[in-house]
Amino acid sequence: MSQPPANRPVLVAVGDPAHAEQLVRTAGDLARLEDGVVRIVSITVKPQSSPFSLYTDETIIEEYPGNSRQILERAIEVAPDDVTVESEVLVARSVVDGITTAVGESEARALVVGWRERRGRTNAVLGTTVDQLVERVPCDLYVERIGHEADGVDSILLPVAGGPHVGPAARVATAIAATNDATISVLSVAPVDRGSESAREYVAEAELALENAGDSTVRTESRIEEGSETTDVIVERAHEHDVLVFGTTRQSALHRRLVGSIPRAVVRQTEQTVILCRAGDAVEGPVLRQLRQFLMPS
Repeated sequence: MSQPPANRPVLVAVGDPAHAEQLVRTAGDLARLEDGVVRIVSITVKPQSSPFSLYTDETIIEEYPGNSRQILERAIEVAPDDVTVESEVLVARSVVDGITTAVGESEARALVVGWRERRGRTNAVLGTTVDQLVERVPCDLYVERIGHEADGVDSILLPVAGGPHVGPAARVATAIAATNDATISVLSVAPVDRGSESAREYVAEAELALENAGDSTVRTESRIEEGSETTDVIVERAHEHDVLVFGTTRQSALHRRLVGSIPRAVVRQTEQTVILCRAGDAVEGPVLRQLRQFLMPS
């Protein structure tokens, strides 16, 4: 039997104490938006071929937890005081299996994980673990770039080009803005040779998603800019903001322009916090392929 939405936690998976504060802060913002709960999980891996496979999960948690307890202690220490926080160590064959199990058992409404950018070409978009989570977890997924934290948040940039992931992108933008009394700036770029009708539709869709996100007091502004190079417009505007929130997009002019340019021109050349969003109800679709096109050079 499904839990009421308010009882479904925002799950945050923490694998390094040094990253706990950044990820738990975002999870706390999301939970606060709907008076929800943050559930912090740390995974102790028990490979099938390991001698530890002879022990029960309870024994491993009690006697051989590795650094999982340290991770949880740090995460709880930095968690916001005004949000209910739960924590759990899970034993699993892999980090992905553990997180996926935690999402299913708790009926999590959202999962927050960290992503460390990798130099050079690789078949992994966000890292092997995160790639698998993108494909598997049936809840909204927020992937936050690790190590690039905003020192105060006054403005959040939300570039939009339609698609099913606008909803979760609007929610996390609203959650962060509500906590920090920040402004959300919606941006859609109209190619010079195609007019602005589609861009207006994308902005209207984002504005509706922001209205439905749960906090009517958050300040928002919207702009449509014309540009022959969509990515150049986004890069120029990105430097005016503290946090960048992206949802994967449908095939469109913006989507095609983002291929290869976003990682070089935005992600790798800015110090802003970057959060990538994927809607839970889109998990059955070709999400990973979209992310690969979105993030990797062609």
